[in-house]
Amino acid sequence: MTPATKEEIRDAARRGLAIALAAAPFGVLFGAVAVDNGLSIAEAALMSATLYAGASQLVGVELFNHHVAPWLVVLSIFAVNFRHVLYSAAIAAHIRHFTFWQKATGLFLLVDPQFAETERRADAGIRVGYVWFLVLGLSVYIPWFFLTLLGGFLGNLIGDPKAIGIDVLLPIYFMGLVLGFRSRANWLPVVLASSVGSILALHFVGSPWHVSLGALAGIAVAAVMPIDGEESAAPIGDAIEGEA
Repeated sequence: MTPATKEEIRDAARRGLAIALAAAPFGVLFGAVAVDNGLSIAEAALMSATLYAGASQLVGVELFNHHVAPWLVVLSIFAVNFRHVLYSAAIAAHIRHFTFWQKATGLFLLVDPQFAETERRADAGIRVGYVWFLVLGLSVYIPWFFLTLLGGFLGNLIGDPKAIGIDVLLPIYFMGLVLGFRSRANWLPVVLASSVGSILALHFVGSPWHVSLGALAGIAVAAVMPIDGEESAAPIGDAIEGEA
């Protein structure tokens, strides 16, 4: 193992464990909510191991409790998880050197903080290697699984999570991720478009579709906004023409 690989592993593990610590309340919350909605601890753990997407896991267990048709549960989870399709498209340029199986295994671990850290690494001009990507993902995935078990065992002690305000942790967490990109060009109009689109979709269409529709509104605005290169190219071009 080369020194560079060891450094990648250390960096990924350090970042992953920090994320796992921050996400710990959500893992415990999911385990508690799952048990409160009738799932066994084993079923909650299986859901974390296979679905592995906190927000849609919470949507899923709420729908299970209401005895909704299975196809509607799957469709609702897809609506919430649609953002992961956007994440994978956004980081495609950073991982194009991965093999097919590396992409298959790595992208299974692609959750919100994994995407954010990958983008930050690429923005810093550092190559996104498979070892770094995998270690980062596993450093979050493995604790999440065991935190689900812990939440399941403690579910009866926690009672109703909404009664003590634990349900607000998820929106706060996502807000922190969004604010982490506030230095990027066009951040504010894109966020405003996503927010307004999500609010309108929640009112007129309903949950959980407002998540994906809000994201699409932000994408639409981002698509028509000028990028940094276009903004800077015009003054440079004007200067060259002036000198000529």
